[in-house]
Amino acid sequence: MIPARLNSSRLPRKVLLDLHGKTVVQRVYEKCIQAKNIDEVYIATDSLEVKESCELFTKNIIMTSETHESGTDRIAQAIENIDCDVIINVQGDEPFIDIKLIEELANSFDDETKMVSAMHKIKLVEDLKNPNVVKVNVDKNLNALYFSRSIIPHHRDDWDSLLNHHVTIPEPLRFYRHLGVYGYTKEFIKTYSNMEVSYLERLEKLEQLRVLENGYKIKMIETDYNSIGIDTKEDYEKALELLK
Repeated sequence: MIPARLNSSRLPRKVLLDLHGKTVVQRVYEKCIQAKNIDEVYIATDSLEVKESCELFTKNIIMTSETHESGTDRIAQAIENIDCDVIINVQGDEPFIDIKLIEELANSFDDETKMVSAMHKIKLVEDLKNPNVVKVNVDKNLNALYFSRSIIPHHRDDWDSLLNHHVTIPEPLRFYRHLGVYGYTKEFIKTYSNMEVSYLERLEKLEQLRVLENGYKIKMIETDYNSIGIDTKEDYEKALELLK
């Protein structure tokens, strides 16, 4: 399921931006349909303009309410009449999403797992400082402990040295970037949609914090894939260059 909202706050209309002849959301869709263990790919949107654009390449479009707080809330409405066990949520601004990561997320469910997501090791101090790069800490079983736009964990002994005298993060320090791709059981996404928007979620503008604040676990998968989502004009320019 690809949630595709037109009115993004940081980069309005980003899902319809042109990437060398195709919209951003079309490139996301064409990546997702290559995953071998996915039965169907749908686009969930609140915009007739997005719907009309997507109808040029797929009929799998579901219209949803304009009032949803997050992509997960939008998906919860979109799957109401779809018979499925597991949903993978790929953001509509991820035109370079790794197909193998989608497959790995779908394969990672067991009887105990309700929700999964992904992370990769941060290598550059520049990324560590960037609040648009969401950080995650995990326990020894790779369950998420917390997500933040701030730098977590805090490196108490050499903080100034790390932030002001390094370009790359020295070993053995480990910081992880959260990648905004999720998997959930259909049962759990219904549970999620009935939860109130939580305090930390509202504060950090991170929907996954609603899950942790309500006492549920998110299993994290470590990957080498470095997300290139399109959140800003600079991201869009990078994407254009990368496609060349």
